Amino acid sequence: MFRLSKSIRLTEKNGKNAVIAEIKVHSPKHGDLLRGRDPIDILRAYERSGACGISYITEPNHFRGSFKFLKELCKLTDLPVLRKDFITNKFEIEKTAEVEASAVLLITRILKDRTAEFVDFAKEHGLDTVVEVHTPQELEIAINTDTTIVGINNRDIGQLEKDDGNVSLTEKLAPLIPNKFVKLSESGIRSLDDLKRALRFADAVLIGTAFMLAEDTESFVRCFVHA
Repeated sequence: MFRLSKSIRLTEKNGKNAVIAEIKVHSPKHGDLLRGRDPIDILRAYERSGACGISYITEPNHFRGSFKFLKELCKLTDLPVLRKDFITNKFEIEKTAEVEASAVLLITRILKDRTAEFVDFAKEHGLDTVVEVHTPQELEIAINTDTTIVGINNRDIGQLEKDDGNVSLTEKLAPLIPNKFVKLSESGIRSLDDLKRALRFADAVLIGTAFMLAEDTESFVRCFVHA
């Protein structure tokens, strides 16, 4: 599998914006995001637009995701795939590696002092890790792990995306992250202005809802990649 962190660095080196595009089936705030579309068509649009990676949420209750589709997704694309979910046990990490995803999301608010242990376990299984933070206290946990990527979630996961998070949190926390980590700004990025603000401090962005709501997905994502 092609590592997500490597894809981000390579995209930066080639002078493009490192954009991880998310296939998001449902949002607690916006409802149905597929709107009758085939998610594979969205995948192909993301590939053509120059996205450096694909993100997919497997959580079934709030985001209507499925592990079965993650498995299919990993087979259908050469881009690195990030599995997002509320991971709480190592079996889920093993499953993620078995379907040949590239990376797994580990949330410090959930794992707390087990975060470093879960990072090590994921890396032993060949996975990149995105350790997600939302506060300075969570960031302290993240930078004391051996993760490859630190993700700043601009939204509060405790509110399931119903808050109005924005990139000001990235502007606040990203400068505190040592440069040995890939710095990822997640969520709350809606416009090219948001993108440019985030990339002043972060190496990459992860965008889901804005891309899923766009009328012309491919053109919209391409604008973000080449802005």
